[in-house]
Amino acid sequence: MYQDVALFIDGAWTAASGNRTIDVVNPATGEAIGKVAHADRGDLDRALEAADRGFRQWRKVSAFDRSKLMRKAADILRSRADAIATLLTMEQGKPLVEAKGEVLAGADVIDWFAEEARRAYGRVIPARAEGVYQLVVKEPVGPVAAFTPWNFPINQVVRKLSAALAAGCSIIVKAPEETPASPAELIRAFADAGVPAGVINLVYGVPAEISEYLIPHPVIRKMSFTGSTAVGKQLAAIAGAHMKRVTMELGGHAPAIVFDDADVAQASKLLAGFKYRNAGQVCISPTRMLVQEKVYDQFVEGFLEQTKRVKVGDGLESGTSMGPLANTRRIAAMEGFIGDAQQKGARIQTGGNRIGNKGNFFEPTVLTDVPMDARVMHEEPFGPLAIISRFSGFDDVVAEANRLPYGLASYAFTRSAKTANAIANQVEAGMMTINHIGLALPEVPFGGVKDSGYGSEGGSEAIEAYLNTKFVTQAGL
Repeated sequence: MYQDVALFIDGAWTAASGNRTIDVVNPATGEAIGKVAHADRGDLDRALEAADRGFRQWRKVSAFDRSKLMRKAADILRSRADAIATLLTMEQGKPLVEAKGEVLAGADVIDWFAEEARRAYGRVIPARAEGVYQLVVKEPVGPVAAFTPWNFPINQVVRKLSAALAAGCSIIVKAPEETPASPAELIRAFADAGVPAGVINLVYGVPAEISEYLIPHPVIRKMSFTGSTAVGKQLAAIAGAHMKRVTMELGGHAPAIVFDDADVAQASKLLAGFKYRNAGQVCISPTRMLVQEKVYDQFVEGFLEQTKRVKVGDGLESGTSMGPLANTRRIAAMEGFIGDAQQKGARIQTGGNRIGNKGNFFEPTVLTDVPMDARVMHEEPFGPLAIISRFSGFDDVVAEANRLPYGLASYAFTRSAKTANAIANQVEAGMMTINHIGLALPEVPFGGVKDSGYGSEGGSEAIEAYLNTKFVTQAGL
């Protein structure tokens, strides 16, 4: 049922003008299951022209009508959730239940931004003189270029796409070549709902070539990127040279802090469950488990128990709780991190190896006693690899949590309101969740600080990046 994926330009599904394609590989089998169109410069020019025309039309559509159309797209997406989830699992690897959850969550994101479209309020500022009106109005920034990764093929596109449409912008999405079918189906839902031609455009190809052409182009007024910090800095530099509005959601290395007064059993269960979601290929995945000395052994025992329950297999098979890694690069990365840490004295408590020689399966892995000079203590593992370390006091764990240049997600577990308030205040991160997993809902902010980026892709803050603020003052004649 997996079909070749085309470009979507100016309201039509089309092959690349040069007829080039890229193979799409199922990470559970290592076999090619289809092809995706490879855009060239001519395709990008057509997309830019379409986005320019689409913006001039879409910005005139009332927020009320934009909202209705977006909600229709959300309903269409929900009605197709089972079929789209199967495609997502085939190309990305995650278990089918997670894939369907991603599709349904995408529909919720659309609904959220559909309502935000109707609430992008301006304001009236009291004037100093009689007969003067001072108005603040919000206007769409213009055509947007969005660049998204393969780990959440729908989730990463839908936030950028929905915010742009809600604000009245057109968009060109450069979706991931490794997982192209599911974002294409997301965009098909909007097209079938009646979004005018040119408002949404979808391209695939060589990421660097596309970004280096689209970002500086005068048609594009804003760019949004989700991916690694290294690439994000390069794209931000290009955007900065051309004074383009930017939203960056970059890498993380999330600390998960467990104090000795926490519910340790609950903490180990929640953190292990979230660690191995999507095989750890999640920017907000808890990575450094920092556990206070008194409960360290208890936490390790509970975390290992949960880890050993993870069933690794093909995401389409019933009972699978963790699928393969999305590509062979992640296998090499896991082996590199683990080998380096072990050579420097780390202990492998469980896992540490590739599973079989077919597909990209890897054991859920737990490391303890990892020395500070190990690579994994500095670089985001982005895989099913958890590090458990001990700490003694509050100041020690704050120092470790803030040691790295990243600042995306963070986690804490404690029964003390005083400790909860203090740790939330002192950890340098864009998000912190305490005693539960409460991140990434449509209605809450989603973004980081420091090298993890800037701007939000959730909550009421998200639409602001797609709007210009205009001040209008008028005196009576």
